Amino acid sequence: MSDTNARPAFERGSGNVFRDLGFERPDDELAKATLIVHVRELVAARRLRQTDAARVLGIPQSKVSVLLRGHSEGFSTERLMKLLTRLDQDIDIVVRPSRSANRPARIRVVRARAGAGT
Repeated sequence: MSDTNARPAFERGSGNVFRDLGFERPDDELAKATLIVHVRELVAARRLRQTDAARVLGIPQSKVSVLLRGHSEGFSTERLMKLLTRLDQDIDIVVRPSRSANRPARIRVVRARAGAGT
């Protein structure tokens, strides 16, 4: 008989699923995934069909389908940023020294707060 009150074993994640899964460039993969989420949210908010999104983004509908399913193959970080600008999004790139000597420098994508603009 098993103990129903026993706590399942778990391992605390790093905060980056791609690192936890052993990807070679986990920060880059997380940045791309975050950019894809932004594209998906903007396409959904505008209620664009894939054919309309393809026209706005300037890519074939088949690539829109791949992108909206969350796949990053064939999409560089730069290409994803270009797609976001086609959806009327400003992108600011900030370069600064690493905040921690205990970890390597990283690439991160962060969403601006609503109403935050320059």
